[in-house]
Amino acid sequence: MSATPPIYLIDANVLMQAHRLYYAFPICPGFWDFLLQQHRAGRVLSLDRVHAEITQGDALYDWVKKSAPTTLFASTQDANIAHHFGRLAGWVQENAQITPAAKDEFARVADGWLAAYAMIYPNHIVVTMEERADGARKKVPLPNLCLKFDIPYTDSFTMIRELGGRFGLENGNL
Repeated sequence: MSATPPIYLIDANVLMQAHRLYYAFPICPGFWDFLLQQHRAGRVLSLDRVHAEITQGDALYDWVKKSAPTTLFASTQDANIAHHFGRLAGWVQENAQITPAAKDEFARVADGWLAAYAMIYPNHIVVTMEERADGARKKVPLPNLCLKFDIPYTDSFTMIRELGGRFGLENGNL
């Protein structure tokens, strides 16, 4: 019997950095098609909390409204997810190294919810462009949280490779 393939749980910064930097919609529409294709295949997901972080009025917001199915953004309205978020938030609040502003930010953003979701769905891998930062004080890096609670995580480039993504030229030439 084979293991269940992982589901990649996308952080807001994956979408925001891709659209603003290296996979802008006019430059690499294949990335966005790939995300939708992988979502339809049950391999890519994000959360309602990530959806809430996407700024109205830019191209990413338009893509979410016009192209992304609502199912791409799973609900966090579940007592089990809230319970695990509470565990994570408790650890953040008790950590004397982290500034009060960083603790407040953690309570507002999607990062803790992504980690909590992955805690209750063990075949989920958090995908973030944040990097581990030992000694971080002004932010709670998502990789640090994942490492502390043994939650698998990766970056978007690794996810693309593991899912077999390839983005080519539409017309086949430069």
